[in-house]
Amino acid sequence: MPGDIEARIVACIPSLRRYARGLTGDRDRADDLVQDTLERAWSRYSRWQQRGELRAWMFGIMHNHFVDGLRARQRGLEVVAEDGELPDVPVRATQTDALELRDLDRCLARLAPEQRAVLLLVAVEAFSYREAAQVLDVPVGTVMSRLSRARERLAALLAERDEGVPVAPATASDDPPGMAQGRHLHRIK
Repeated sequence: MPGDIEARIVACIPSLRRYARGLTGDRDRADDLVQDTLERAWSRYSRWQQRGELRAWMFGIMHNHFVDGLRARQRGLEVVAEDGELPDVPVRATQTDALELRDLDRCLARLAPEQRAVLLLVAVEAFSYREAAQVLDVPVGTVMSRLSRARERLAALLAERDEGVPVAPATASDDPPGMAQGRHLHRIK
C-alpha cells in the first residue's frame, strides 16, 4: 500500500472514532468498530483501487459492519450491556456542561438508527449530502428527508428537556416500528 494512501487512512481515524461513538454510544464498542473497519479497509484496499472518495469508502465499511452487528444482536448472537457511558468529548469541566452532554447523548440515542447515522455524518463529520448518500447507499433525497426528521425529532426531545421533562436513556421501546425486526437496516452492497 502506498505511503500516501496509508497516511490518508490514518487521517480518517479521528472522524471514524467520532462516528463510531455516535453510532454505538459506547466507547469500547466504538473502538472495536474502528479497529474492525481499519482491518477491513487494510485487507480490502485492492478492491477500492481509487474508485471514489477514500473517506466515504471507509465510512461505508464501518456502516456495513455496524449494521451486521446490529442484526447479529437482534438474532441473539451477541448480547452487549449498555452502560450509558458518554463518549470522550472535550468539554468545559462544569457539572452543567456534563449534564447537557449527557442529555444530548441520550437524545441522540433515542433517534431512529438511520436518522442518527445521517445526522452524525452530515452535522458532525461534515459530509455532503452526496457523500452521506454514498456511505449509506441511499438516494440523496432520502438523506435529506432523514436529516430533516432527525433534526425535528432531536429538537422536540431537547424542547421536552427544556420544559423540565428528564431525558431518560434510550430503551428498546424507543425504536420505531420494524426496527426490532431489522427491516429498516440496510447493508451497502
